[in-house]
Amino acid sequence: MIIPRYTAAARSVIDFLETQQTANIEAAADLVVAALRQGGTVSCSEIGHGLQGDFLGRAGGLFAVQPFSYAVNVNNPLPECRRKAQPADPDEDLQRLRIAVAQSSLRAGDVMLVASVSGRNRAPIELALACRERGVGVIGFTSMTYTQKVVSLHPTGKRLFEAVDVVIDCGAPYGDAGVAVPGYDVQLIPMSGLGTVVAGWMLWGSVMEKMAAAGTPASVYISHNRDGGPAFNETGRVRYNEKGY
Repeated sequence: MIIPRYTAAARSVIDFLETQQTANIEAAADLVVAALRQGGTVSCSEIGHGLQGDFLGRAGGLFAVQPFSYAVNVNNPLPECRRKAQPADPDEDLQRLRIAVAQSSLRAGDVMLVASVSGRNRAPIELALACRERGVGVIGFTSMTYTQKVVSLHPTGKRLFEAVDVVIDCGAPYGDAGVAVPGYDVQLIPMSGLGTVVAGWMLWGSVMEKMAAAGTPASVYISHNRDGGPAFNETGRVRYNEKGY
């Protein structure tokens, strides 16, 4: 049956994170804690299959984790003859991202989370490089098993793990899918979403623990739908805006 095969694969990812990624997760937590205690911010970019929204505004989570997204749109229609004569810029997407970072509120000492399971995709690598040039610490989620078998799509030839300050391996296999099922020639069911979300909450849990141990407990959410939830969260929001954590 596929159910026990999947749960076994899921448990193996969690075991991998606990036994082999604890040091990296703790290093990432130290980076976040240092940023928050020194007046910096923590941003989470779109992390693809890992579901960025799972880290934002969740019960038991941090107010300090904020989204990072961008949109740069230019409305400049051309006649067909001009479009054919005007070659496309192969790095236009990267230039837009650079503009977004330059126009953002990111400053030296802040922290950015990025992710790419394969580690080869252009945007996360460019975001990591642009942030580090501004002195922003970057935490990258990737699969080291996967990324060591692919070639980067970024002009520098770097993969994500080569462009960040701290790497957290989400434990996904090459190709991401991780369950063998009779009748199929390929593995089924992706592992990266599970690995990234679990690793992320290991990270945020460590941050909250370290903040409390330092005498600066962070502002956290409770469920908005439990009794007293809205009032508690509003108090937390005020505190977060006053303290920055």
